[in-house]
Amino acid sequence: MTNTSTQERAAGAIMGAFIGDALALGPHWYYDLAELRRDYGEWITTYTDPKPGRYHSGRKAGQLSQAGIILTLTLQSLVEHCGYDEADFCRRMDEELFPFLDGTPMSGPGGYTSQSIRHAWRCRVEQKLPWGKTGGHADTTEAIERTLALAVRYAFQPAELATLVARNTRLTQSDDTVISMTVAYAAVLGMLIRGHALDKTLSGKLMELVKSGKLPFHAVTFADLQPPRPGDPDPPRAGRFASPDALLTPSYMAEAAADADICIEPAWKVSIVYGMPCAIYHQLPAAYYLAARFRNDFESAVLHAVNGGGQNQARAILTGALVGAQVGFSGIPKRFLDGLEDQDKLKSLATALASQVNGGTDTNN
Repeated sequence: MTNTSTQERAAGAIMGAFIGDALALGPHWYYDLAELRRDYGEWITTYTDPKPGRYHSGRKAGQLSQAGIILTLTLQSLVEHCGYDEADFCRRMDEELFPFLDGTPMSGPGGYTSQSIRHAWRCRVEQKLPWGKTGGHADTTEAIERTLALAVRYAFQPAELATLVARNTRLTQSDDTVISMTVAYAAVLGMLIRGHALDKTLSGKLMELVKSGKLPFHAVTFADLQPPRPGDPDPPRAGRFASPDALLTPSYMAEAAADADICIEPAWKVSIVYGMPCAIYHQLPAAYYLAARFRNDFESAVLHAVNGGGQNQARAILTGALVGAQVGFSGIPKRFLDGLEDQDKLKSLATALASQVNGGTDTNN
């Protein structure tokens, strides 16, 4: 990992997510790669307008999708309250987003409203349900796309990170597996903010946090996944995710990226290997792979995420945050910042959040 400060890594993660979101705005959700190449050329290198009649139609190159808009709301809440205030986050959703939705996909700020947000809107606006009764069954990364801000803010407080990310995720997505994978991504991003590398050792470090009770995953094995000893009691399961496997994925992907005998060329084809669809179990392996393979090359990472087609917006947001955390804000090419609409506002939010991140020298625990 490059020698960057905590604040550099924190701001890099946030701006990396915004850039990934905006880069995929135009070529979002092309499952026919021939059609994607026909509309945008052989290699997308910058921000582009969505084509008429497609997702986000009417938006312009460099603008954010609704995912980026919700991330902005989350950041504003975190910055103004110096931490996570769930009541304030929910108020912002009620007052600054939901009045502009109508429950249909092809509408709302950003030009498209995702499944989990549509469900939450119906619960709040049509059914008048309280927050906490609003989570649906979408198996997507939509919660990651906003809670990555919580991962940055609480990077040095892994137990609090896990609790708050899980709570926020449940506001819109109720499936325990989705929640566990969302928390796992947040834990990974938190480790990168703390200065750890996305390599084959990272999952072992995460498992140490499980063993110490700082991450709420169930585990019975010892170091290196060795079996429990005869007579060892089953650890208490209350309040824990059923399996730590979501914490093991990143190091497997990092090993794959480093293994010369495993060839994914060009790297954008990772979307074919792990799948183009929206589901979180397609998205995370691809993002971890690209972020490990291009850990010091922000441009290559996000462009391969975008050029892979399918749900490339989520792939680019997740990859952008992970690589942004590794290269730091100064490692992001200036042209990506210059082309981003409202870059000064977004940079101000990113640096303000970064200034709140507690800790500088990691303690490896």
